[in-house]
Amino acid sequence: MHRVKLNPILAAVLVGCSLAVVTARHQARELFMELQSEQKKSWYLDIEWGRLQLEQSTWAMHSRIEQIARGQLRMSVPDLKQIQVLKAPDNQS
Repeated sequence: MHRVKLNPILAAVLVGCSLAVVTARHQARELFMELQSEQKKSWYLDIEWGRLQLEQSTWAMHSRIEQIARGQLRMSVPDLKQIQVLKAPDNQS
């Protein structure tokens, strides 16, 4: 008599566990796809970061800065006679 009552309970537990396994696998697949998507975004951001660093180094090149200083700001290197070198005083006691 106990086996007859136990079988439906075990069947219900088995169905519940099966549903839990299916749900867990589905969530794992979704999380794995999300992980792959985020890794792809990270890869593209790394490429963009490299491009931005290259662009920054190009914009900061000495020759470009000198060209802008001469062209737009009309700056020039002073004559040697106009250059004065100052030394900081020694503060030794």
